[in-house]
Amino acid sequence: MAEAVKAHYPAPRLRVQAMKEYHPPLGNRDALRLDFNENTLACSPKVQQVLGRISAGDLTRYPERQPVEAIVAARLGLDPAQVALTNGVDEAIHVLFETFLEEGDVLLLPVPTYTMYEIYASATDATIVTVQAANDMHFPFENLLAAITPNTRIIAIANPNSPSGSVATREQLLAIATRAPHAIVLVDEAYFHFHGETVIDLIGAIPNLMVARTFSKAYGLAGLRLGLLAGPVELMRWVRRVLSPYSVNSLALACLPPALEDSAYLDWYVSEVLAARADFEAAVDAAGLRRWPSSANFVLVEIGAQHKDFVRHMSSAGVLVRDRSSDPGCDGLVRITIGTRQQMLNAVVALSATMNALSIRGTAR
Repeated sequence: MAEAVKAHYPAPRLRVQAMKEYHPPLGNRDALRLDFNENTLACSPKVQQVLGRISAGDLTRYPERQPVEAIVAARLGLDPAQVALTNGVDEAIHVLFETFLEEGDVLLLPVPTYTMYEIYASATDATIVTVQAANDMHFPFENLLAAITPNTRIIAIANPNSPSGSVATREQLLAIATRAPHAIVLVDEAYFHFHGETVIDLIGAIPNLMVARTFSKAYGLAGLRLGLLAGPVELMRWVRRVLSPYSVNSLALACLPPALEDSAYLDWYVSEVLAARADFEAAVDAAGLRRWPSSANFVLVEIGAQHKDFVRHMSSAGVLVRDRSSDPGCDGLVRITIGTRQQMLNAVVALSATMNALSIRGTAR
């Protein structure tokens, strides 16, 4: 019997071998989804109507994003050349980093923050420098300013931030852009609708400012993977050179205009979440759990050493929540997405039952 030949596979780049792996805890999510900050109810009924009218023939053509980009740009008060639709905000971040980060460059990150910034940057030859938020989770403005160097190439700021829900003020963002004119300041406004403040009106006026948005949260289009990147024309022309021309699919492009048009549904959902957030925060306070002020559709709560058991028990009770203990400075912390008021009443019942079952005492101080 011939000896088996051992296969030798080509090796990836060393940078790829050194990259952190991201394993979202997906799988069976047939429960109340308070783990990924999605819209927990539904997209606009107008989107569902459009989906019902899409024919098999419509799917035979390559997607054209430019007409829809023009619609989005008009709604944002921007020029179409300043806006690019992307396959989720993840593609916007990935393409931006691939366009501008190279060896010797620094990506500057206030942490904790969105995990994918570091993962996408680690595929480049850039160095990642982090600035840790204090225990109050406030935006570390002064320390971030002090960390800017001539090698700083991109500063990525999620605003509101995840998992903390904290925000940087408009004045702070402008001060950072002014202090680092040689660097791109990316403001990721994924949770803009729950905060209500933006710097997207400054696109073009501030030459190093770029803004990312997603349609996965308030709009409820996470399954269609839609995001956008906005920036000065002079920067966007390089981004478009790297961006795949067909990465946004036809279904997503067909559904975005009706989602944008249905402002009544969006306004209702956002107001419902904000009301539910206030009620849930009151329930968390009454339970004696420490939490952090949030300007987004989630609340960060301190559970302590039993955080893993807490997440498992909540899941058994039909409520999915997200353990953030592996994030910098977040040991023992769990993030809970805010849904509708009725959904959060159910979550409070599960929260109380879980605390009793695990004998968790309030950690507020």
